[in-house]
Amino acid sequence: MKTLSAGLIVAVSFSLIAAPPRPAGALKAWQQITLSFQGPASGEAAQPNPFTDYRLTVKFTHAASGTAVVAPGYYAADGNAAESSASEGNVWRVHLLAPGAGVWRWEASFRTGPGIALSEDAQAGTPVAGVDGLKGEFRVAAADPKAPGFLAKGLLSYDGSHFFRFANGERFLKGGADSPENFLAYADFDGTFDTDAAFNEGRNTTGKAFVHQYAPHLRDWRAGDPVWQKTKGKGIIGALNYLAGKGMNSVYFLTYNIDTGDGKDVWPWTGPEVRDRFDVSKLAQWETVFSHMDRLGIQLHVVTQETENDHKLGGGPGLNPARRLYLRELIARFSHHHALIWNLGEENNTPDADRKLTASYIRSLDPYRHPITVHTHVNRIQECYGKLLGHEAFEATSIQADMDRYHRYTLEMREASAKAGRKWAIFGDEQTHADSGVVPDADDPGHDVPRKRALWGNLMAGGSGVEWYFGYKYPHMDLNCEDWRSRDRMWDQTRFALEFFHRYLPFWEMAPGDGLASGGAAFVLAKPGQVYAVYLPQGGSIRLKLETGSYAVDWYNPRSGGPLLKGGQVRAEAGAETDLGPPPTGPAADWAALLRRVR
Repeated sequence: MKTLSAGLIVAVSFSLIAAPPRPAGALKAWQQITLSFQGPASGEAAQPNPFTDYRLTVKFTHAASGTAVVAPGYYAADGNAAESSASEGNVWRVHLLAPGAGVWRWEASFRTGPGIALSEDAQAGTPVAGVDGLKGEFRVAAADPKAPGFLAKGLLSYDGSHFFRFANGERFLKGGADSPENFLAYADFDGTFDTDAAFNEGRNTTGKAFVHQYAPHLRDWRAGDPVWQKTKGKGIIGALNYLAGKGMNSVYFLTYNIDTGDGKDVWPWTGPEVRDRFDVSKLAQWETVFSHMDRLGIQLHVVTQETENDHKLGGGPGLNPARRLYLRELIARFSHHHALIWNLGEENNTPDADRKLTASYIRSLDPYRHPITVHTHVNRIQECYGKLLGHEAFEATSIQADMDRYHRYTLEMREASAKAGRKWAIFGDEQTHADSGVVPDADDPGHDVPRKRALWGNLMAGGSGVEWYFGYKYPHMDLNCEDWRSRDRMWDQTRFALEFFHRYLPFWEMAPGDGLASGGAAFVLAKPGQVYAVYLPQGGSIRLKLETGSYAVDWYNPRSGGPLLKGGQVRAEAGAETDLGPPPTGPAADWAALLRRVR
């Protein structure tokens, strides 16, 4: 007994004088910095429960400005779980995405007690000796303008306008993948398997268990790219490399689709029936993928539940303990990523009051105030957003609609959010019908409808871009897509649109102005007296009302991109109405005209 007691005293005494952890990472602004604390030994199945009965929070303060970042921490097992698959250890971790150079000081709060992870009382529970109250500081260098992807651009944030903006000032327009929604149902992630062989996607049932391999993208993995456990991860990393190489910058994915959801193959917990203990190694492997997305410049569109299970987590809707714990773990582990949007659920059914509570809870914990949205049912935008407009915790749409309605809905939501006093970014995140969406290149080489109606329809109405959904009647659909090359031409056409807007337009200063055009179908985006963009879905020639001045007229091909071209009219003078003349070729095809004032 004495020997045991003496040993215990020695262990406690050591913890009381533990040295502060050294920060890991590049120690540059906008690059991930990690503090790993040697705390109590625990495990995924241990008591006390490391996920509910401990609460680590670290406050980082910029010495010069006083700017503070309060970041929740999490249990990290042995600190190397992505490689070791460990479920036990004594490492507790927190991440910082430092918004500025200089000296950063930190102080840790680490407390324990039953259910303390969900307590809002800073003094709840008892201090964890050796970690609670630890302090330290480190110096952060300036951001590296040559760093890859988002590491050079910084945090993507809502700034009160219709377009999110990076810390370096660049505005964000989205083009990316809405499918596969079960992107994280990947065979190389620990503890990942198909819990139900039926896809539960309309009539599509295979009778065979399925998780992603992304084998067609193994060739896109490059030497030096991340892997875990020596060989794992190449398929999913290669898939992201391919998508980024096509100029795409966003991926939509579910973090929870079990119970009654489609796919039934993604969850963050230690098992599909568990709700209060998280799979540390699986989530560490997710983090490896998400960090690579940062370096590639791909936004994390985190969809926290889906229509089939949004009343299941913790039993029914409401901000119950199971839901709060789930969200807290996601925030603690992943909120440090540069471009991330929280989506409260696909085709969400929860009441408006619950949506507001949930969004406010996320906002209270997320140290970086990432934008929040919620996904609609088909063509039900007013029902989804009517009572959320103006709320301080919502900043964007996530619209599912018929492609022919994208332009009108973007105009409506842009105007409605502005009138409510809080302008939203207007995103289109799914295209009907569920059995088709954007079909493979082999079945629709031209992609005329999604290009004209959804992509250019959104952007020319002052929207912020789209993600493409793959319908279940076609190969590589929303749940079993293994090869993003199946829509290679659609990615190209999306990139052409984004390049036009970024290269030639101050789109964040422009407003929709379809009424300025007459004589044919046209979408107009304008900064009157300075620059006008005119999109002709069916080609032809239109007349445009211009303010005082003389304008150079150029044309852009939305189908093939490339340089600006000259058409039948090279100069337009302001007047009652100015005829733009015919486009360069193919007068029945869609074209975009660019008018820039020259005097």
